Amino acid sequence: MTETLRVAVIGAGRMGADHIQRISKRIHGAEVAAVVDVDLARAQAAIEGIPGAVALADADEALNNGDVNAVLIATPGFLHEDILLKALTRDIPILCEKPLTPDAASSWKIVEAEVALGHQRIQVGFMRRFDAEYATLGSIIRNHELGELLMLHHQHRNPSTPEGFTNEMLINDSVVHEFDAIRFFTGEEITSVQVRLGKATKNAPSGQHDPQHVLLETESGVLADVEIYVNAKFGYEVATQASFEDGIVSIGGDKGPYTRSSGRWGGNVTPGFEERFGAAYDVEIQSWVDAALKGGVGGPSAWDGYATAACCEAGVEAQKNGEKVAVKLAPKPDLYK
Repeated sequence: MTETLRVAVIGAGRMGADHIQRISKRIHGAEVAAVVDVDLARAQAAIEGIPGAVALADADEALNNGDVNAVLIATPGFLHEDILLKALTRDIPILCEKPLTPDAASSWKIVEAEVALGHQRIQVGFMRRFDAEYATLGSIIRNHELGELLMLHHQHRNPSTPEGFTNEMLINDSVVHEFDAIRFFTGEEITSVQVRLGKATKNAPSGQHDPQHVLLETESGVLADVEIYVNAKFGYEVATQASFEDGIVSIGGDKGPYTRSSGRWGGNVTPGFEERFGAAYDVEIQSWVDAALKGGVGGPSAWDGYATAACCEAGVEAQKNGEKVAVKLAPKPDLYK
């Protein structure tokens, strides 16, 4: 394998631009070789100050560029399938921001294509697995330090949502992270999803019911719930509390020092996901690069992308009918066992 990944970043929007700067300034073993965006001016602005990088308006140009030997996909999800299939034919390392694809059927096509290739090339961008607190809780669970894990309680709160953020997006764009986190913590598949709609905030835009309560169950019977509240106004807060046989562990929530002075007390809440998970993104991309240079994958797989897509489909169905919905998964291929 090459000693350096020459990465084509496809998509120079909010997430893509962040990754371009990350690879250029903080990641070892990788360089930005090309940036692709339908807005060529945006791609050109993204490569400013990056020696040797080229700006392109078409993903095919990047994939056929002999100087490119890896790809990072940061486009909207509906564009992922075509790029992934083409990148797999080149047999190069791929980091795909979530979702793998927007639905389980197309995600399964990606899984089948990678299985046909015979080895894993795709890592999916579920960055929470690389957060220090998530890693610590995961270790406590796997090492049975407090006995068996019994329940997980998640809070996912955003200050507000952009225009056009629908009910379905509460599941597909937000709770998708908890679906992966629950699978990561338990090492099991989620078997059912139920969504309850209670009292709604006046701050939710027309047509959006916020907050919502998502109830899940895993293969061994671990129960989990998610409070998804995307117009909470006070900041971006992602927290988890795990209940064990012999104790309770909480992660996330308020960040920074907790101060008491002049008759007042308090701390800070991060304003957005970049601040809350910035360090996790760095660890995630470095893990991808390190594994790719050895011919492997350093994080969530295409199977993980497919499984969360199936969870999202069950979640959206449950959101509409209020009933418990089974998560439907194909048999897991040996490649991912």
